[in-house]
Order: sequence, then structure tokens, then C-alpha cells
Amino acid sequence: QVQLVESGGGLVQAGGSLRLSCAASGLTFSRYSMGWFRQAPGKEREFVATINWSGSFTIYADSVKGRFTISRDSAKNTVYLQMNNLRPDDTAVYSCATDPGISTTRDQRDYNYWGQGTQVTVSP
Repeated sequence: QVQLVESGGGLVQAGGSLRLSCAASGLTFSRYSMGWFRQAPGKEREFVATINWSGSFTIYADSVKGRFTISRDSAKNTVYLQMNNLRPDDTAVYSCATDPGISTTRDQRDYNYWGQGTQVTVSP
């Protein structure tokens, strides 16, 4: 049974940083691409970043490019999202996701396993 558990969210001032973690279990982590998505209040869930199985290829949403970095540690079965220079419009619930049949993809419909999410709130 695949389980994804996010942590690291919280309240931060604009310009600050947070690092989110997503611990995976029930899968051969090193074989899976992983993605981060977010959903702000009253808005649709949107793509943030994705990383391939080896960590050699990443894709970012334009809104976070240059500020966020996705990475993974296969020894810890964990994917990270380092978020720098945070802005109030980054406020959202951030969730990680995966699926055995995918490569790196922005399309949330391709992901069938999701974590419960972690809240990130950025104050002005």
C-alpha cells in the first residue's frame, strides 16, 4: 500500500524559506517519478514541480521557477521541495503525488497516489 506523508509546512513571512518533505512507503521509491502540487483556498489544484526517478530531470511551474527546488533522497525514500523567497500567493496546501506508470508530468490526472497535504501560509 503506497503511502505519502508530507511535513514541513507552516507560517512564514514573505521573503522567507521553507523546506517540505514527502516520505514515501509501500513502493520502490527509486523507480518512481514524484510531483508536488498545491491548492490555494477557492482555487483549483495546480502543478508545482516534478522530478524523475533518478533526480536527473525536473520540471517547474513558471510561477515558482528560480525560487523552488525539488530534490529526492532515495536512501530516505523522501522527496523535498525547497521554497525560497516565498510570496503571499504561494499560500496553499502542498501535496506530493506519484504513480507507477508515469514519467515526469505536470498533469495531475496522471497521478493516482496522493499525500494528505501540508499547509503553507505566507504573510505579507
